[in-house]
Amino acid sequence: MTDAAPHVRRPTIRPRRLRTTPALRRAVAETSLEARQLVLPVFVREGLTEPRPISSMPGVVQHSPDSLRRAAAEAAGLGLAGIMLFGIPEHKDAVGSGAVDPDGVLNRAIVDVVAEVGDALPVMADLCLDEFTDHGHCGVLTADGRVDNDATLEVYAEMARAQAAAGVDLVGPSGMMDGQVAVVRDALDGAGHTDVAVLAYSAKYASAFFGPFREAVDSSLQGDRRTYQQDPANGREGVREALLDIAEGADIVMVKPALAYLDVLRRVRDAVDVPVAAYNISGEYSMVEAAAAHGWIDREAAILETLMSIRRAGADIVLTYWAAEAAGLLGG
Repeated sequence: MTDAAPHVRRPTIRPRRLRTTPALRRAVAETSLEARQLVLPVFVREGLTEPRPISSMPGVVQHSPDSLRRAAAEAAGLGLAGIMLFGIPEHKDAVGSGAVDPDGVLNRAIVDVVAEVGDALPVMADLCLDEFTDHGHCGVLTADGRVDNDATLEVYAEMARAQAAAGVDLVGPSGMMDGQVAVVRDALDGAGHTDVAVLAYSAKYASAFFGPFREAVDSSLQGDRRTYQQDPANGREGVREALLDIAEGADIVMVKPALAYLDVLRRVRDAVDVPVAAYNISGEYSMVEAAAAHGWIDREAAILETLMSIRRAGADIVLTYWAAEAAGLLGG
């Protein structure tokens, strides 16, 4: 005669109880993902009459003025948190003069989009020189080819005034020059644009995941940006940069890229008392799109899970090329 089977104690604490139905899972969800948290980055290229696809970013285009206005109107209708504009000029030079030209592609795009959406959608613009310089760096160069921090700040101040005059709601200084936020804030205030906000690219890393973006803006980069963008090995430094930007007047701070730096995002969120943004960048977008195109992942589920991970790590605002699509998937 065999011994009776040992008694197996049944659990009294059952976390699965709160996962039983979709409605119950929604009720206890710790993190939300909503259209109002998403910003759509867009590219507008001078001289286009029709949008031009970007091969390394399926579904993303370089816009013409007309298609840009349509994209902005759609974003406003979806209730997005904003639209971030990047301009691609026909001609570049060593000092990025197109960035400060009131008739340059980016400043004209700001005027067009503001006229299209009014107050229904925050209009943001990248404040950096890399799209406008023939060497592809984010600042002006010294005679021996180094990025000149303080000379670049003078151009950023002029660029901020030009974008504000065009009607922008938020400027996004992204060049990682020391002191850039203070200079931009002073330039805006000195020109009477005290209501224009600064979304500072505070912790921006020298990342391998920027590759597709360089196609998107027709980058002419020579060398790399490691002397001004952050070293991927450094997390505490990202918090320091965010705190410095807040001290200089930043209204929102950002971590870029998002997915490879979720730990930095969490640290920044815990350290500051202003809104925190994160940029779900081109390489992160393209990896998901490529895997989905091969049938390796469920594309729509992967998009939402990716964006939710960035929100869960602490981002109040997520810049993502999926913004409009995600808003549709979420029900607007």
